[in-house]
Amino acid sequence: MKLDDLIAAAFAEDLPQGDLTTDNLNIKTKKGHAYLLAKADIKLSGQDVFNRCIHYLDPLAQIRWFFKDGDTILKQQKVASINGDLLQIIKAERVALNFLGHLSGIATSTHLFISAAGPTKIRVLDTRKTLPGYREMEKKAVRDGGGYNHRMNLSDAVLIKENHIRLAKGISAAVHAIREHTESPIEVEVTNVQEVQEAVSLNVARLLLDNMTTDTIREALELIPESIAVEVSGNMTSQRLKELSQIAGIDYISVGSITHSAPCADLSLLFEF
Repeated sequence: MKLDDLIAAAFAEDLPQGDLTTDNLNIKTKKGHAYLLAKADIKLSGQDVFNRCIHYLDPLAQIRWFFKDGDTILKQQKVASINGDLLQIIKAERVALNFLGHLSGIATSTHLFISAAGPTKIRVLDTRKTLPGYREMEKKAVRDGGGYNHRMNLSDAVLIKENHIRLAKGISAAVHAIREHTESPIEVEVTNVQEVQEAVSLNVARLLLDNMTTDTIREALELIPESIAVEVSGNMTSQRLKELSQIAGIDYISVGSITHSAPCADLSLLFEF
């Protein structure tokens, strides 16, 4: 879904027959000033969609940002100012803030994971655990938070997971079948040392060590040559990421929660007279 269509659907959901409160104030227009305020420390993401939401109802509104996507904003700092028709801005407020809060929440969550790891060469990756229709925005929010994107979609790269292995009746069978039809690099999800050994023998491009204990990860790394990249995933927490960041040989750590469980960033839109 295109962003403009998503925004239109959001307003159709929130204003199916107009705004029963604002429309009955008996005020035709009210030019004025509003501003965005951060109510907690956040990483900013979602400027473009916020602008489009405001302009959807007030095309002439003037929006001035004091920060850019990816910037750190401290509690009580003003994020942006808006000049326009306050009657339209109040109607656009919730939809605009829903987008901005959600995306800034993802950026903030990503940043917190990276900060917990400290200085490391490991790249923190997202996953495909995103809201339908929101993936492009959510993955940009991950980048705004300092993280990196894994596959954008199923067309983007080959990743042989548990159910693929079951369908093909084994790791080797799956790898050989895929190599008959594409030269794309192959990543294989493995859950134990035996699967690691099999995948290494096939000289795949990357191994995804899924839900392994720290001891098993260390054992697996002893078997994996430098030519094969290593990704670790599975119920990742900031403390767990911090622990794994101290282990040499891990290239990537994927964290599903930075998109599917990020809390909404706390921002308010306030009128100023």
